[in-house]
Amino acid sequence: MTPSSDQPLTWTVADGGQRVDRFIADRLPDASRAEVQRWIREERVTVAGRPVKPSHRLAVGDEVTLLRPPPVVAVVEPEAIPLAVVYEDDYLLAVDKPAGMVVHPAPGHRRSTLVNALLAYRPALAAVGGPERAGVVHRLDRDTSGLMLVAKTPEALETLQRLFKTRRVEKTYLALVEGLFEVQAGRIEAPIGRDPAQRQRMAVVPETRGGRRAVTAFRVLGGYLSAASQQRHEFSLLELDLLTGRTHQIRVHLAFLKHPVVGDRVYGRRRQRIPCPRQFLHAYRLRFAHPFTSATISLEAPLPPDLQAVLDSLMPLA
Repeated sequence: MTPSSDQPLTWTVADGGQRVDRFIADRLPDASRAEVQRWIREERVTVAGRPVKPSHRLAVGDEVTLLRPPPVVAVVEPEAIPLAVVYEDDYLLAVDKPAGMVVHPAPGHRRSTLVNALLAYRPALAAVGGPERAGVVHRLDRDTSGLMLVAKTPEALETLQRLFKTRRVEKTYLALVEGLFEVQAGRIEAPIGRDPAQRQRMAVVPETRGGRRAVTAFRVLGGYLSAASQQRHEFSLLELDLLTGRTHQIRVHLAFLKHPVVGDRVYGRRRQRIPCPRQFLHAYRLRFAHPFTSATISLEAPLPPDLQAVLDSLMPLA
């Protein structure tokens, strides 16, 4: 596929003193800072009409212009990867995505993604949103397992996306977190945005600084005690409903409460208190009204063996 022409982008600096590479990266969440620095070295960036270095400090009123190169569209190859199909009809299907599988192809992950597997399972999905989407309606992190919806027709994709956007799909997760809770249920309401100090992470950020409204409801299913350590390490198993859909929302909100997800080495402890092969987060239930038949669809996927083994290693608290 032939890429489109360069995309010109222009900003006027409101607050001076920031490096130009960080200034641009803050405004392009889909671009890495290293990528921005490469564009600057290629003289795709000008300040007041002149090329600059990545370390150039901006002044109030500066006009920053970027000629962003078009993305390189790579061919997505079908791959016969086993899929755990939980539900399927003429309009949609649901799969139980394993941990470790990337959803969409991206630089460094062009193969063995969920999209590669879907194109082999149903080749016609290449026409549903394009071969790089293959009908996928929403996302899960690479190391989060669980249920994902896939549209089988363009009309179904548009309708299901609208259901997600208007919060008419109930998405329920299971998470094991550090510590015990004083309440059995509650809501976490804290805006989420890019972490100003580490742009690859998300954080609770005031809305005045770019944070977006984020709400997570939780229920405590049980408390546990580590049986493998002489120290008293306590844990809680939670059921969580996403009432908004921000990037890394559950992980950020729970870390904000000082109850990080077990196994989460980005927002939690680098040195975990108990062995866990990955973040203990599983999308275990989806519930929605079928967009074409109006039937209530309620799907569940049990905890996968790796997470169930972690839970089984703990002692339930009475």
